[in-house]
Amino acid sequence: MGMTMTQKILAAHAGLEEVKAGQLIQANLDIVHGNDVTSPVAINEFERCGATGVFDKSRITLVMDHFTPNKDIKSAQNCKQVRTFANKYDIDNYFDVGTMGIEHALLPEKGLVVPGDAVIGADSHTCTYGALGAFSTGVGSTDMAAGMITGQAWFKVPSALKIVLTGKPGENVSGKDVILHLIGMIGVDGALYRSLEFTGPGVANLSMDDRLCIANMAIECGAKNGIFPVDDVTRAYVDARKTRDYTVYEADDDAEYDQVIEIDMSALRPTVAFPHLPENTKTIDEAEKEHVVIDQAVIGSCTNGRIEDMRAAAAILKGRKVSSHVRTIVIPATQQIYLQCIEEGLAKIFVEAGAIVSTPTCGPCLGGHMGILAKGERAIATTNRNFVGRMGHPESEVYLSNPAVAAASAVKGYICDPANL
Repeated sequence: MGMTMTQKILAAHAGLEEVKAGQLIQANLDIVHGNDVTSPVAINEFERCGATGVFDKSRITLVMDHFTPNKDIKSAQNCKQVRTFANKYDIDNYFDVGTMGIEHALLPEKGLVVPGDAVIGADSHTCTYGALGAFSTGVGSTDMAAGMITGQAWFKVPSALKIVLTGKPGENVSGKDVILHLIGMIGVDGALYRSLEFTGPGVANLSMDDRLCIANMAIECGAKNGIFPVDDVTRAYVDARKTRDYTVYEADDDAEYDQVIEIDMSALRPTVAFPHLPENTKTIDEAEKEHVVIDQAVIGSCTNGRIEDMRAAAAILKGRKVSSHVRTIVIPATQQIYLQCIEEGLAKIFVEAGAIVSTPTCGPCLGGHMGILAKGERAIATTNRNFVGRMGHPESEVYLSNPAVAAASAVKGYICDPANL
């Protein structure tokens, strides 16, 4: 029996000719990643082990993105601890205020992850890099510490779901709607510890920003990772940024999958995930009927803070004003994207529409800062999770959508179809 794309990458990194689902392996790592929330715990474990060095200072990435610029004393202490560690071990890829961005947008942008890589990160959305044809998955801070020391990690080889994409997304439909639709189909545990392997002719109709969004939310249906084939779109993106050579892996024709799911993207409508799970999805037509009044709109995050997301939101907001009772927060995901927003006039559109434009940060997505919800408030957000209390008070509500829907809803004051503005 052949291997899936993920299994081929894991086999190569374990030095094995083949691996099978359920097999335990020890694999070499290309990147070990952490942020300002998870890295301090990893550093404590690193020091507790008595480690005196890292396996490769060029293969560790540390991004200060959750609570930066520091919102309080604790976040300042966390960042100081990571900064001190990075200086002590001369870590090449440390990113702080002025150079940082939201981690899962920044690493691809900097060319630090390339096709065929094996990546672990102490953040659940590390699965984002599967969009580049890499195996990447989130781990705990202890595993991050071990990875920084040894350059290796243990894995149980996942089985896979094959997601066959056909058709082309229609107006105001993006990668966010594709992944929300899938999660709505299979549920938040529908791919538990399995690989989501995206394939089919429809992949060619997805931009790299779409793919990064889709892979980012693989964890929201329990997947170990999500991964896309390496095609001309991937190569064009990676070759313009890469910091090293890469290897392309392809699934075997006789690879085994637990299930095959086909999604005709041309039939999709903008999709909204209602509280309090990403699987609680409704089409925009269904959502509009419920007339959900919102207090806040957040456009950004590691899911939808990329330049195409900014452009989609700006296209809706241009010449319009957000509702007087909707706090609208736009967060470009990296410094480069922030600069593009300025150069392309998007920042001006946002400000003139009555929104604020924030420095790159995870901020409100995890209830950190830059937009916490009070009791009873509702937000529409382009983020990836809408659990109870995710963005603030446990009695607040978060609705997930694509940037066009979030922007249109900010204008109307309630969740609405951009086509109805």
